[in-house]
Amino acid sequence: MDETQDGLSYGIGAVARRLGVPAPTLRTWNLRYGIGPSSRSPGGHRRYGALDLTRLEEMNRLIKAGAPPAEAAQAALRIRSVPADHAPRTPEPPAPRGKIRPELPVEQLAGRLARAAIALDSWSVAEAVEAGLGRFGVTETWDRLILPAFAVISRRQAATGVGVDVEHVFSERVMAAFTARIGRPALPINPRPALLACAADEQHSLPVFALAAALASEHSVEVRVLGARTPFSALGDAMRRLNPAVVFVWSQLAETGDPAPLTRLPVLRPTSPIMTGGPGWRELPPGITHLASMNEAIIRIVGLLR
Repeated sequence: MDETQDGLSYGIGAVARRLGVPAPTLRTWNLRYGIGPSSRSPGGHRRYGALDLTRLEEMNRLIKAGAPPAEAAQAALRIRSVPADHAPRTPEPPAPRGKIRPELPVEQLAGRLARAAIALDSWSVAEAVEAGLGRFGVTETWDRLILPAFAVISRRQAATGVGVDVEHVFSERVMAAFTARIGRPALPINPRPALLACAADEQHSLPVFALAAALASEHSVEVRVLGARTPFSALGDAMRRLNPAVVFVWSQLAETGDPAPLTRLPVLRPTSPIMTGGPGWRELPPGITHLASMNEAIIRIVGLLR
């Protein structure tokens, strides 16, 4: 590994080990598709820089996902910048499949989780999430593992313009882990359930399931989850049927955060306070409480139910 004006650079052997791709294959990709080293060392040897590595990793990922090499190369060559967290470095040796170590520092565990998602390795994503849940519980896993890993995925997606498949693999495995923890508590603290839903047309439901899992598994709260894209008419019908102790509605995006329908939800006796979460909500009307984090949501909801 050499130091260049643009930062660290790698020879073909180091890149082959990093990607798990034979050096002759890398040379073929360079000759056929024009995706290869872009600089030379003082001795005249070809060197791979940060952008070269990013493109090769994307090409390798797409090929593993089933794309023809020519199409994978074209997509990778459209990448024009390197995500800030993706600079070349000596890579951490990958954990053998099925052996994600839960005792890893949480930063390394989050990194493993993000890299597993980027590789579309759904099994390792599930293992890392379960390792975090077993060690930290739902709330800390959300704050210290899921959110940092998702931030890495989002930055990469913003920088490269690709990665919806990565987001879907990540979200599906995390959702499965949380859903498994939304059971009926043996001794619920609330005789009337807490009702959780996303705003109409809001598809980002993962935070709702994370909150439901934390409430049910860590605080003995009985919950009902309506999930993504819940029409306000359907939410109102569910409220009339369940008479919930509290209603929580999530909006991630500004286009789903119109607060006006909240004021048209049924007024019940006993009351069902309306609470909201997520950055999508615009100015909320009086009487509706906005919860800024999972910790605040848990404290306020559990405090209301006790």
